[in-house]
Amino acid sequence: MIEIQPLRKPVNATIAVPGSKSYTNRALLVAALANGHSTLTGALFSDDTRYMCNALRKLGAQIDADEAQATFHVNGNGGYIPVESAALYIGNSGTTARSLVSYVSLGQGEFIIDGDEPMRRSRPISDLLDALTQLGVSARSQFDNGHLPVIVQANGLGGGKTRLDASKSSQFLTSLLLIAPCAKNDMEIEVVGALKTPYIDITTSVMEAFGVTVANDNYRHFRIAGPRSYQPREYHIEPDASNASYFFAAAALTGGRLKVRHLHLDSAQGDVQFVRVLEEMGCRVNAASDGLEVIGPERLRGIDVDMKALSDTALTLAAIAPFADSKVIIRNIEHTRWQETDRIHAMVTELRKLGVPVVEHRDGVEITPAPITPAAIDTYRDHRVAMAFSLIGLKVPGIQICDPGCVSKTFPHFFEELQGLYL
Repeated sequence: MIEIQPLRKPVNATIAVPGSKSYTNRALLVAALANGHSTLTGALFSDDTRYMCNALRKLGAQIDADEAQATFHVNGNGGYIPVESAALYIGNSGTTARSLVSYVSLGQGEFIIDGDEPMRRSRPISDLLDALTQLGVSARSQFDNGHLPVIVQANGLGGGKTRLDASKSSQFLTSLLLIAPCAKNDMEIEVVGALKTPYIDITTSVMEAFGVTVANDNYRHFRIAGPRSYQPREYHIEPDASNASYFFAAAALTGGRLKVRHLHLDSAQGDVQFVRVLEEMGCRVNAASDGLEVIGPERLRGIDVDMKALSDTALTLAAIAPFADSKVIIRNIEHTRWQETDRIHAMVTELRKLGVPVVEHRDGVEITPAPITPAAIDTYRDHRVAMAFSLIGLKVPGIQICDPGCVSKTFPHFFEELQGLYL
C-alpha cells in the first residue's frame, strides 16, 4: 500500500509515457507471423507484453528483448508454428489470451491457453470460440463455462466465413483479423453486436504496416485475402494514450500544464480523444508537432458523455469527477464490466467509500461532486483502478492505494513517473 501526497502547486511538466500496449502486443504477434526479421522500437515492456513475448517464444518465434532500448527483435516463421503442443500462461492479459487462441489454430497439435483467476472468472471468450468453430477450428473452454483455460486441437486454418459477436470485447475481432492472412483461403468475418472501432483501427493499421490490407465494410463485414505473408520491417510504436490520460487529468485537476511527448490527435488510439473530454470540462488542448498539451481550468465543468469509444479512460474521468462544478455522467460502458474487473462496480464502490454520491446504471454512472473522505482504495488487481484513483490523492490527503504493484500490467513505472510531477 502507498499513500499519495497532495501536490502543493499546479502541475507543470513535459513527460514521455511508454509505448502503447495495444500496438506492442499486436506488433509482436504480427512480427512473429511475418517471414523474416522485424525490429520493434519504442515498445512497451510490462507484464502484458512479457506474457505475449514468452508465449510466442514457446510457439517457435525467436525474440530478443532489449528493455533498456525499448526494442524487440523478432524472427518470424511466416505463419508456421514449429511445435506440436504448448501450455501457454498469459497472466491477466486479455489481449494476449484472445490473440493466442486464434494464433495457435494455425498449428498442428494441442495447445492450452490459461491465465490468472480473474481471466478464468470474469473475462469471457465463448464468442471467439464460437467464431473459430464456424471456421472448422476445434477450440473449447476446458470447463465449458466460456472462460479460460481453452484447449485448441489445431489442424491448420482453412479460412472461410464466420459470424462474430464482438459486443463484449473488440479483442475477439482483433484475434481473428491478425491471423486471417495466414489461413489457407480467404476469410470473411460478419460482426454483430456493438463494436469498439478504435481498437480495430489499431489492428488494421498494424496489419497494413506489415503489408496486409483488410477490406472493411462499415465495421460490419471484413474480408482478408489469403494466404498472404506479412512482410518483416522496422516498426516504431507510439506512446500509450490510455496511460497518458492520467497525466492529462492531473493537469486538469490541478489547473496546471502537462505535455506528453510524441503523442498526436491523429493517432488510431481512441483514448487520445480523452483530451477532447477534458476540453469540454474547461481545459485548453494544444496539439503541437512534438506532442499534446493540456492546460487545466480554475474549476472543471460537469459533463454528460458517451465513453464507449474511449472506455479505458472512463475510470480516469470518474476519478476527477468529484472535483467538477456539477454532475458528471458517464454512459455506454457496459462492456467494461467484463474487463480486468467489473469497472463500473469498482468505480461506484470506491467513490462511495470516499463519500462521493454515485448512481450506478447497467451501462454507466452518475457522479455528484462532493468533499472527499480519505480512504484506502481497493484496486481489484486492476491497473487502471490503481492509476485513476491515484489522481484523487494529488488533490486531497489520506488517499492510499492498495496493491500498487498491479500497475506492472501496462505501466510498471507509473508511480515513479507520477512522483516527477512534484518537482
